[in-house]
Amino acid sequence: MTTPTHEDEVVTVIETAKIWALPDFKELKAYRDLFYFLVWRDIKVLYAQTILGFAWALINPVVQIVIFSIIFGRVAKIPTDGIPYVLFSTVAIIPWTYISEAMSTSSQSLVSGQNLLGKVYFPRIIFPLTPILAKLVDFFISLMLVIAVMAYYRITPTWNLVYLPFFVVLMMIVPAGIGLCLSALAIRYRDLRFAMPFLIRMLMYSAPILYTASAIPEHYRFLYSLNPIVSVIEGYRACLLGTPMPWTYIVPGTAVAVVTLIFGAMYFRKMERVFVDVI
Repeated sequence: MTTPTHEDEVVTVIETAKIWALPDFKELKAYRDLFYFLVWRDIKVLYAQTILGFAWALINPVVQIVIFSIIFGRVAKIPTDGIPYVLFSTVAIIPWTYISEAMSTSSQSLVSGQNLLGKVYFPRIIFPLTPILAKLVDFFISLMLVIAVMAYYRITPTWNLVYLPFFVVLMMIVPAGIGLCLSALAIRYRDLRFAMPFLIRMLMYSAPILYTASAIPEHYRFLYSLNPIVSVIEGYRACLLGTPMPWTYIVPGTAVAVVTLIFGAMYFRKMERVFVDVI
């Protein structure tokens, strides 16, 4: 049995981060196994001991689509640029459901995992990023609903479909950036848990989910395009329905989403040193 020499010993020094700095990506790589198991845990726990299981990933958007199609499609008769309202709303509700659920879960991730925060060290940023990946399972299941509706209306995919991976990544960036900011705030201000439903509703009506972006007056469209959710929804419609790619909405919204992600990561890093003290 050999005795470890001084050269064999590995010492990890945990230091206070700079006031504004990006996460240590080498550290995240070192804890990738923990990240994987937390994501897998969230996936398994989500529908554990339920009768319908992963079918709930379809039931939730189906109910929304039926209600919105009746109220806004038949009663209010919202114009949809010639697209059947069921198809119009389905393509938007699927990515919106992912964004809203990932954002809501990410914002409360530190509060939900507070029992682990003071016991062992690991990069805290893993907590708000876990729902961003875990919720993708529901998203890809619900895509079957989009395919079914497109097949019903005999929509043939166009070359715009090659942009779909870009909009899937953009769809993940939006709740990741907002979730990093809100999860750091939720540690100190528990009112955020009660404010989240109002924020989700406001964001839903601020994006072209129930109406078309063309309904926005011309002089407000640039301001409207700064909403990254608009970029996601309009991008999905262009990819799946073959409508012209609205770059005037996509480029500004994408830039805002990237800036929000960077700011969220830096703000989270800044607040990380006080999490254990105020939890």
